[in-house]
Amino acid sequence: MKKTLIVLACVIAFVLPARAALLFSTGTPDGLIGTLSRPSGTGLLETETADDFVLGQTSFVRQATFIGLIPTGALLSSISRVEIEFYRVFPVNSTNPPSGNVPTRVNSPSDVEFMAFDSVGGTLSFTAVLLNPSFTVANTVVNGINKSPNQFTGGEGSATGQEVQLNITFTTPFLLPGGTDLFFRPEVALTTGNFLWMSAPRPVSGGTGPFVPDLQSWIRNDGTGALAPDWLRIGTDITHQGPFNATFSLSGDPVPEASTAVLIGVGLLALGAWKRKSSS
Repeated sequence: MKKTLIVLACVIAFVLPARAALLFSTGTPDGLIGTLSRPSGTGLLETETADDFVLGQTSFVRQATFIGLIPTGALLSSISRVEIEFYRVFPVNSTNPPSGNVPTRVNSPSDVEFMAFDSVGGTLSFTAVLLNPSFTVANTVVNGINKSPNQFTGGEGSATGQEVQLNITFTTPFLLPGGTDLFFRPEVALTTGNFLWMSAPRPVSGGTGPFVPDLQSWIRNDGTGALAPDWLRIGTDITHQGPFNATFSLSGDPVPEASTAVLIGVGLLALGAWKRKSSS
């Protein structure tokens, strides 16, 4: 299996261009809301924010960016871990029928991810860039993530912090289908304080315009009595101010149909040659 993956990686490197192209972007932060997205830690519940996207065509994803707030005065080096997950749309990878603990699961992320990458495991690397030493969002969702019928809280008020962009490089490019709704979910761990993922004005696919339907941003927490595996709509369910999108982009290599056929064909030939060599 390891040799198979090496052969396929070599094929990918041969067929695809070296420079990644913009595949998807939601634009820059609009200052409307910041929502918690962090892994679990000592005394901390895992809390996840996810936003949907659609790629114009099947593509190999190489890089991602997303923007959020870290506490005023916190060093960029306080960012200790970044994790990225991708979800399909419910009910795929989910228990169905749902629990009834949220107003709806229609158009939500699924229960469990289908791809996961983690700086701790070496499947991604990241750099952090300070964009603005003082940026304010008008509202936040950090702790107020409740099961129905208590899902509406109005949010937890404004917050000011440092605007930071996380630049992600995936160790191995991976294939995502075009024309299919998927969800992007980042998490950031800080040695002190929380990372708040900031909202964006709209989805913009490759800089060309919005896609329809826009499934908006969702959030959940995990742990005893928490919401997971269900999700709440941040704007529609929790604050009644949305719907919201979140600030992120994906970059990589679109794979035209002809290139896909070449990629598969060359890969099969390479694998066949390797198997013949292994059996001789």
